[in-house]
Amino acid sequence: MVAASPPELPMSSLSARYAPSGLGSRLDDPDLFCQFGHIDGQPVAARSGETLAVTDPATGAEIGSVPVFGVEEAGGAVDKAEAAFPHWAGLLPQQRSAVLRRWYELIVAAREDLARIMTAEQGKPISEARGEIDYAASFVEFFAEEAKRPNIESVTSHLPDAEVEVWREPAGVAALVTPWNFPAAMITRKAAAALAAGCTCIVHPSSETPFSALALAVLAARAGVPAGAFNVVTGQAAAIVGNWTADPRVRVLSFTGSTEIGRLLYRQSADTIKRLVMELGGHAPFLVFADADLDQAVAEAIKAKFATSGQDCLGANRFFIERRVYEPFCQRFAAATAALTLGPGDTDPDIGPLMNEKAVAKQVSHVEDALARGARCLTGGAVDGQGPLFFQPTVLVDVPADALIMNEETFGPVAALCPFESEEEAIARANATEYGLIAYLHTMDPRRIYRASRQLQFGMVAVNRTKVTGAPIPFGGTKQSGLGREGARLGMEEFTEVKYVCRDWA
Repeated sequence: MVAASPPELPMSSLSARYAPSGLGSRLDDPDLFCQFGHIDGQPVAARSGETLAVTDPATGAEIGSVPVFGVEEAGGAVDKAEAAFPHWAGLLPQQRSAVLRRWYELIVAAREDLARIMTAEQGKPISEARGEIDYAASFVEFFAEEAKRPNIESVTSHLPDAEVEVWREPAGVAALVTPWNFPAAMITRKAAAALAAGCTCIVHPSSETPFSALALAVLAARAGVPAGAFNVVTGQAAAIVGNWTADPRVRVLSFTGSTEIGRLLYRQSADTIKRLVMELGGHAPFLVFADADLDQAVAEAIKAKFATSGQDCLGANRFFIERRVYEPFCQRFAAATAALTLGPGDTDPDIGPLMNEKAVAKQVSHVEDALARGARCLTGGAVDGQGPLFFQPTVLVDVPADALIMNEETFGPVAALCPFESEEEAIARANATEYGLIAYLHTMDPRRIYRASRQLQFGMVAVNRTKVTGAPIPFGGTKQSGLGREGARLGMEEFTEVKYVCRDWA
């Protein structure tokens, strides 16, 4: 069934919503602050007229609003993406590459505006926001190059007088569901790969951070991404994503978010047998052995814990420190944590506000539970006086294994430390979780590096460093941290289907 077309927007409405006021007036390119959905290359309002306010987590002030689309508009976006698919998939790989390259160039040119938008809606310190825009752009650049090299594999025939080939073809319409903590990079990591493969995209960004997605859509249209090939549908996820999981025309669902929601989408997609790519929760261990460079380990621990104010699926949550260096590590780490600055993102602090009240409540719950079970707080531990969404960077030590924080992803600026006695104990405790996204390992012993890297049940292992991600690497986890990989050639292949062709030359 073809959904009704979205309502036409009177010019007065467009002018009022695009008028450079508030956040838009602070941008070099005010048109990047879009308060409409983006469907079939056009700004679109909800048929109901309903909108959803978006607020600055640092101040609580309203930034703007976006449409609350429902089932009808969600289906309409699929219509447009399906209609655009034959043209986009039929282009030469070099043509798709050129469009993606232009999108990359426009993102780079708009870096400062995109960072300002992100900081306003997400609260991220402005330097981190700029870094995320660079990260987001890198995926578009990488997949612009990969688009030129679709893999056609020649296979030695097992049959006489036959020639065998294996092709990779674009799967079709791809639904991309992205979170609020990386509102630009999680879109480009998915969309650039899908578009490079020849798929068309329907995107649902978090309702808390939609403006980054809409700004990217504006730039994609300017770059020449055809109408219908990249659509952004805002509103509440249940109505929109539920429609997409049930629609057999949507062939791929790529989701970044919690394991709980991932399980739900997995179940909802079963009837239509979709290809699923899921980057779910993390509960990263950070292991420090006595032979590690302690100063380096402390510096990397600060990065691993407090980047994005701790709101990062790669964030270290459980710190296991060998007993011989436990006390000096705790003291140095606590001192470095206490020196971190806290404030609104536009002042460029080390730590910004958390996203919402639920996130703050989780920090409070984890701290109170750990203290009740015998842990000690060396620094922080409370909501800061700057506002209700500011939580002090916190270090808890002597945290027992049964504490909530040792068993749940905290997703905030609270670190839990405890000692271990042996390598076997450290590995066993690190693996004692349903999650398997990333583990951090600090030791100078090459034999231990090899053993531990093999034994740690995680999709990624960072040895004596924190930053490991980037466009060329296959990002993803094991166990209940997800399915498939994003980035690298594997990231593009997730949006393709394999076709085997056997030709008789007799």
